[in-house]
Amino acid sequence: MISPRGDVAEMGAARFFRRTGEGVYDMADLARATERMAGFVVAHKAAHPSAPIFGFGYSNGANILVSVVMARPDLFDRVGLPHPLIPWQPALVAGLAGRRVLITAGRNDPISPWPLSQRLIDWFGAEGALVATEIHPGGHELRPAEAEALRHLLTAT
Repeated sequence: MISPRGDVAEMGAARFFRRTGEGVYDMADLARATERMAGFVVAHKAAHPSAPIFGFGYSNGANILVSVVMARPDLFDRVGLPHPLIPWQPALVAGLAGRRVLITAGRNDPISPWPLSQRLIDWFGAEGALVATEIHPGGHELRPAEAEALRHLLTAT
């Protein structure tokens, strides 16, 4: 198990890419961070060729993970995305058919608005991914049912 840390500081917090405001991404920096993270995963896969690669990221970690999956859908066997925020309309990609993806969200999440979560769920489904969801009526907090859904994603055969 490895856990990369973002290389961008925002008000004392480590993030994976710069933003210009809440929900407003510096898309050039997101592209830089996506390429860097994809390279990190490629190197890990090369060092452990027989190990499955599961990606998990919460909030900002989910955002960079989605961006990497969109750029390199071949890198991950399974993906867990609690509370992602993808404020752009993703382009279609090939290579997600049959891959397990879990997206969790809160219907009243002020950070990751529900309509954008639903749009991402629909996008993964349209790409042929095996999408599971865990949706709760709350906000940006991670609830026990989400943790259980993630456990199932990681341990299912």
